[in-house]
Amino acid sequence: MDDDMETGNLGPYQERPRTFPNMRSKPYTPLIFRLLMRINSRVLLVLLLFGFGALFYIGARTSPTIVFVYTVCIISFIVSIYLTKWVLAKDEGPPEMVQISEAIRDGAEGFFRTQYGTISKMAVLLGLVILVIYLFRSTTPQQEASGVGRTATAYITVAAFFLGALCSGLAGYVGMWVSVRANVRVSSAARRSAREALQIAVRAGGFSALIVVGMAVLGIAILYSTFYVWLGVDSPGGMKITDLPLLLVGYGFGASFVALFAQLGGGIYTKAADVGADLVGKVEQGIPEDDPRNPAVIADLVGDNVGDCAARGADLFESIAAEIISAMILGGSMAQRCKIEDPSGFILFPLVVHSFDLIISSVGIFSIRGTRDSGVISAPEDPMAILEKGYSITIVLAVLTFGLSTRWMLYTEQAPSAWFNFALCGLVGITTAYIFVWITKYYTDYKHEPVRTLALASTTGHGTNIIAGVSLGLESTALPVLVISTSIIAAYWLGQTSGLVDESGNPTGGLFGTAVATMGMLSTAAYVLTMDMFGPIADNAGGIVEMSQQPESVREITDVLDAVGNTTKATTKGFAIGSAALASFLLFSAYMDEVSTFSHLPFAQVDIAIPEVFVGGLLGSMLIFLFSAWACAAVGRTAQEVVKEVRRQFIERPGIMDYKEKPDYGRCVSIVASASLREMIKPGALAIISPIAVGLIFKVLGYYTGHPLLGAKVVASMLMFATVSGILMALFLNTSGGAWDNAKKYIETGALGGKGSECHKAAITGDTVGDPFKDTAGPSLHVLIKMLATITLVMAPVFL
Repeated sequence: MDDDMETGNLGPYQERPRTFPNMRSKPYTPLIFRLLMRINSRVLLVLLLFGFGALFYIGARTSPTIVFVYTVCIISFIVSIYLTKWVLAKDEGPPEMVQISEAIRDGAEGFFRTQYGTISKMAVLLGLVILVIYLFRSTTPQQEASGVGRTATAYITVAAFFLGALCSGLAGYVGMWVSVRANVRVSSAARRSAREALQIAVRAGGFSALIVVGMAVLGIAILYSTFYVWLGVDSPGGMKITDLPLLLVGYGFGASFVALFAQLGGGIYTKAADVGADLVGKVEQGIPEDDPRNPAVIADLVGDNVGDCAARGADLFESIAAEIISAMILGGSMAQRCKIEDPSGFILFPLVVHSFDLIISSVGIFSIRGTRDSGVISAPEDPMAILEKGYSITIVLAVLTFGLSTRWMLYTEQAPSAWFNFALCGLVGITTAYIFVWITKYYTDYKHEPVRTLALASTTGHGTNIIAGVSLGLESTALPVLVISTSIIAAYWLGQTSGLVDESGNPTGGLFGTAVATMGMLSTAAYVLTMDMFGPIADNAGGIVEMSQQPESVREITDVLDAVGNTTKATTKGFAIGSAALASFLLFSAYMDEVSTFSHLPFAQVDIAIPEVFVGGLLGSMLIFLFSAWACAAVGRTAQEVVKEVRRQFIERPGIMDYKEKPDYGRCVSIVASASLREMIKPGALAIISPIAVGLIFKVLGYYTGHPLLGAKVVASMLMFATVSGILMALFLNTSGGAWDNAKKYIETGALGGKGSECHKAAITGDTVGDPFKDTAGPSLHVLIKMLATITLVMAPVFL
């Protein structure tokens, strides 16, 4: 083939063996895995057995519940290993598919190595800052009495921060690792069976989901049990068990820190490559999406893995960690006020819920079985219906196990019926999750009216497509907000009427009721993450099929899977936004509790009639808009570089269009990789510095004006307004972006003129506008609002 290329006599491309540049310098494996692989297998086995033994010994000294959590997490890891072996046992298809897959794999692993190297350096710097701040911050009398002073608290928080960051990074790596190996196997399976391709994609996503959720639960359980034994909790003169969850906030902060930068960097990467590839390839040159002649196509496919898999794994890890820690804090606080004799059930309840999540989600994943079929997926084999069936099974099991968990963990003689009220709170959360998924599906799936109306708007031009997409996104914020509002009020009321009262006889279960509802919403997180991971794997599979010039019947199968994947990605983002809203409300409440504990002053409300507090709210809302602007602008600037490079290659290498010259894929990969790392710094730094700077400035102002809690109040207002604005903005961005994408997919099925029509070109413009909305700014926003809440919780004593 090289001789043919030199003479320019390549012949019809589809009749020739397809080869692609090998971009591999050397396979990349993270340092921790390289070290493990160098250890003798027998020695490694002994070390693992010793580690498990120590783990269960510490767990047994802590609580039987911790032993249960450890057992479930380890079993889930074994199940995930089985899923991995099952997926990797599938064939990779013909050589041209393998070559494309290796190019994608190398690009993704190379970017991951560079990106996470940058993130780790920033994490070390931030860890040192936290250490210095904590060494000079105030402590509570209870902490001093138990021997946990400034120094111990500082080192505990920093250690938890680094562990959270490490686990979040590993979660991201796991998400990327499986996707770059499953994509080609899905492509190969699509040549035989649509159902087999679906099953491989789901099981690959399930492996990642079980690892991510299991790591989040196991990491918190290990920290909790280690601190419990080391600090002598509940022993004479030791720390009270109700104060222990406050030592875990550093873990959530570390997870949030990595998730934000992973989402920013990955989102900028994937959407800049996608926009650049579409604008020049599909619009200017009129070639199909994922056409091998497009120099940016490999960068686009790499972006699906680093943006949608690695970043989403870190994102969901952070969501679960933040929700567990905030619920543990609120559970301990309520148990302390109610003088409950054994508060451990209320503190460990979140760990039990997510342990059951691992069990029921595994059942849902294995419920999707492969059958031999031929041809295109027909109506009875609609992949979305199959995924929804698995989700329905998971939902039913979640209701049953949640009721069991509340009876087991939350029963108390002081209020014998309280567990039932909290079970209803969980039902509220599960219902909320289901409704959120349905609403997002309604607004983003081209089977429903909103997306078809948006596609119809494309028939009259690019401008009307943009107007219709913006209006659809704005409208889509209404129903989710109504659902969230109803859920918060219902869960709070059920908690208040649970029968749990403080020493004065006042009901105290309201906030914990909302925490339980949040746990209910995330009680199927592993299966939802499975559906999310399915999307980019199916997208990559379609790209590999297109690039390797497979028969049209195979492309039709992957097109259907890709369209369903777009919907599952959008529904997962809606799910993540809803859970972020409830989790941020919990973290906000935990922040107010912590301020009260450290200041010894009541802090139960935020009065926005105070000018400084109102200004804090304005700053919070401004932060959301400024962050979104910088994230979208970063995609735009990087995409411009890609467009210029792709145009240059088409001009300087005219043989590309006739398959006589190979595009330089590596150049586009290099451009988006370096630019995304550069561009993620500014919005990420804004998110970290803003709440700290505002809190310290108004703390100083409050000191000189005689308002000791002014800094804490202004930060609370900032967090409150940022959460409200961030939820609405994220809903708008995610839904409009997903609707634009599927409107294009709908037209590509042959509707309204099909591919290459003027309507299709207008839809591509809308999809291009929506790309940074749905995959960069939107997903980063719900990570941002949780990170703001976590930062304020960690830094609460500093603002006093």
